[in-house]
Amino acid sequence: MMQGFVNQNCEAIIPIVVSHANSPKQMVEAVIDTGFTGFLSLPPSTISSLGLPWIFRDIGTLGDGSEVIFEMYRATVIWDGKNQVIDVAESEAEPLIGMSLLYGFKVQIEAIEGGLITIEALK
Repeated sequence: MMQGFVNQNCEAIIPIVVSHANSPKQMVEAVIDTGFTGFLSLPPSTISSLGLPWIFRDIGTLGDGSEVIFEMYRATVIWDGKNQVIDVAESEAEPLIGMSLLYGFKVQIEAIEGGLITIEALK
C-alpha cells in the first residue's frame, strides 16, 4: 500500500521515487491526475538531473482539446514496493501521476486539506 496527502490546494499528492540505471534516486511529489492517461510527467529540470534517456516523441491531447508534442523519457519508479520501468512525459507543469500508473490499483482520497490518500493493488 502507498500513501499520500491532500494539500492546501485540494490536490491529491503522492510521493514517488524516480531513478534511471545508476543515477541517484530522487523523491518527487506528484499530483494524481485522472485526466492524464500516461504514467508520469516530470519537468525538464528533474529529467535532466536524473539523466533520463530520451525514447520518442508523442502527441497528447490536453484538457482543452488542443494537441501538443511531448518528449518522452524512460525511468524506473518504485511503485507498490517494486521497481517498475515506465515512460515519462516532459512537461513544464508540476509532476503528474496518470491513469497508466494507477491501473490495477484502488485509490481512496479523504478530500479535505491534510486528508489521507491510500493506493493499494486490486486483488
